[in-house]
Amino acid sequence: MKSKTKIVVLHLKELIYTGIFAVLGILFIVLLIIMFLPDKSETENVDTGETVTYMPGVYTTSLLLNDNVLDIQVTVDEFRINDVAIVNLDDAIATMFPLIRPAFDSIASQVRENQSTQNINYSNESKYTSMVLINAIQASLDKAVAK
Repeated sequence: MKSKTKIVVLHLKELIYTGIFAVLGILFIVLLIIMFLPDKSETENVDTGETVTYMPGVYTTSLLLNDNVLDIQVTVDEFRINDVAIVNLDDAIATMFPLIRPAFDSIASQVRENQSTQNINYSNESKYTSMVLINAIQASLDKAVAK
């Protein structure tokens, strides 16, 4: 049995280059994984069981108060209520119904925070005004719901 001894020569420079390329390859793969995984905000609605989706846009519901028209405008994107606003608030309406502006501001901030018209708190002083405004906001949201 004759065995021939083989000698392998490794150059330090080649080992360093190979190590650097291996590290860069691993970093590249990690970067690709991070880029193509869905964001947490996209999966958040799926994880919480929230199934309400909207057709993005601006939806308006009109209220008739003493022959004056008041428009409630709701702006939504696919999963969120972005804005709730009063359009065409005439001085005559603001004078005849002084509780509309403060009640609406309170309701609008709660709707943006809760992302629904459920569990909205309002004062007893503006109970009926608040109920009319909540119903108008809900009517606009019903128009926005994707079917």
